[in-house]
Amino acid sequence: MNSYNKTILSNGIRIISENIPYVQSFSLGFWFNVGSRDESKRNNGITHFIEHMLFKGTKRRSSRKIAEDIESYGGYLNAFTSKENTCYYGRGLISNLPRTFDVISDMIQNPSFKSSEIKKEAGVVVDELNDIDDNPEELIFDKFEEVLFSGNSLSMPIIGSEKNIRGFSQKDLFNFIDEKYSFNNMLIAASGNVEHEKIIKLTEKFFLKDMGQRSTKRKLLSIFPAPDHRIDKPVQQVHMIIGRATYGYKDKKRITANILSHILGEGSSSRMFQTIREKHGIAYQLNSFLNSFYDVSSFGIYLSTNEKQSDKAHSLVLNEFKKIRGKLVSDKELKKAKEYIKGNIILSLESTTSRMFRMANSELYYNRLVTIDELTKMIDSVTPQEIIEIANEILEENYLTKIIISPSDLVLKSAA
Repeated sequence: MNSYNKTILSNGIRIISENIPYVQSFSLGFWFNVGSRDESKRNNGITHFIEHMLFKGTKRRSSRKIAEDIESYGGYLNAFTSKENTCYYGRGLISNLPRTFDVISDMIQNPSFKSSEIKKEAGVVVDELNDIDDNPEELIFDKFEEVLFSGNSLSMPIIGSEKNIRGFSQKDLFNFIDEKYSFNNMLIAASGNVEHEKIIKLTEKFFLKDMGQRSTKRKLLSIFPAPDHRIDKPVQQVHMIIGRATYGYKDKKRITANILSHILGEGSSSRMFQTIREKHGIAYQLNSFLNSFYDVSSFGIYLSTNEKQSDKAHSLVLNEFKKIRGKLVSDKELKKAKEYIKGNIILSLESTTSRMFRMANSELYYNRLVTIDELTKMIDSVTPQEIIEIANEILEENYLTKIIISPSDLVLKSAA
């Protein structure tokens, strides 16, 4: 039987762990409750840039040494930045847990931030920014949330702008670390064949530098209808999102909204897929999404199709919204959506990294572990009446926002 433990040290660091005795590996994550939401327009992109720079060397290790210390023992090291969190994580054989802990804690506490490396990495991150700009499937989601959350820091892209990226200095990076990377803003999460007391001892051994306590309050977002927006780019297809802002993690209605999203557009048996792709033969790419934050989510339908079919695809989406607002879903369809969600959750539990991510997100958003049984009961309790009520709250046409990336005149002329 797996055991879950939680400890808050006197310095404010939270430690959560799950022991899985039948595996020989671990996944270890160092989480900070900071993301692009905690930036300003002037420094937008700095959280993501720091994530990159922590791999470029410390006072004890070069960037190559960081990689070799993990990979030479069959381990894996990576990181990611979201709008609300940053995570540095590793996985490997349980015998290498202390080494992985040492490397990541060194990266966090002792980054060198050499000016030469900052300049070099800025070029790499600008290349990443250009890749996003060249990829309409990614770009449209950034633009959707930029319009949807206009006036709030949630509207800003994680990667930032080229001007900001090329302008970050060593002082900027150290100042942001000092301001945001504090003990009370930090969570250490581990899953696998790990002992909770050992994680505590490793924390006490390697986190000797006082990172202090900082305020972690965020300004909550007020939701207002957002205008439609069109972007002309040299692309072959029309890319479209139709959606709006809705319930975040702190709202119990998010579970119902998630089930509604699955009924509409998750999987090849969903309503949108069957109607738009199977029946009408348009829109190769098609899916619903619910991208959630603490106080709000972005919800929508994404699709891509040729320009001649884009108006028809838009009308079909709105028609499906109208249908689900007007008639109760059947018990059979609702059960199918619930089983789809529960199946994905259960399958994710076969990975120690996925388990570590799930534990950490639960702790960060709910200050406790939401168990699988508890989550399953919440999913199973949703009724057809709740689905239609949520559908009428969030799928009213007048409150929806449409974002389109459309072929520019340049593409149309070249195709003529």
